[in-house]
Amino acid sequence: MIPLTHRTQGYRLLSGRGLEIGALHEPAALPAGASAEYLDAITEAQAAELFKEVPADRLVHVTYLGDLDQDGLKPFPEGVFDFVILNHVLEHVANPVKTVREVFRICRRGGTVILSVPDKDYTFDRNRALTPWEHLWDDYTRDVRENSDEHYLDFLRAAAPHVFTEPPAHLAVHVQRCRARREHAHVWSSASFGEFLRAAFPALGITARPRFISIAAENKIECFSTWTKG
Repeated sequence: MIPLTHRTQGYRLLSGRGLEIGALHEPAALPAGASAEYLDAITEAQAAELFKEVPADRLVHVTYLGDLDQDGLKPFPEGVFDFVILNHVLEHVANPVKTVREVFRICRRGGTVILSVPDKDYTFDRNRALTPWEHLWDDYTRDVRENSDEHYLDFLRAAAPHVFTEPPAHLAVHVQRCRARREHAHVWSSASFGEFLRAAFPALGITARPRFISIAAENKIECFSTWTKG
């Protein structure tokens, strides 16, 4: 596993009560004075069954159940959290623009939002095409709530091409498993993720100030960014 020590500088900016979404078995290392609750689409028991490669005793306790693609943050009032953490979640959801909108909505003015995605050039996505802004914005305007099979077929072509040599009837099973595990539907580089946020913020009416950014050329895995709302 690649060390994520670069995140420490971003986490130092956190304080108060926060929400981390999709932490699974790798929650953020919070500083003194910060505490987090956890939201996921599945329980720890379901996660243990679905992700057998992950030691069950490392899974975080899920405080809230909510599916981001089905208005999972809608129950939370505006500005209820001091910080929100979204590490390696946006590439899985069907509607990243809506997710960004909702994450900033539930963070208070002056609070902190952490957003990170894996950089395709440092993962199994390296041979996939970048997801264009136009595609993401179209998903937002149409209120898309489920990834199409083509997203997962594209994932399989890059990450598990051997499945296409199996009997054709097997392919539907592989796609369904990808859907259950919410494999990568969208693909960014560090540069294209920066462009995505620069387009999304004004389109959504979000005002945010960058506090710390680390790109994959430096950390060898992701684009990690820390933002102050307002």
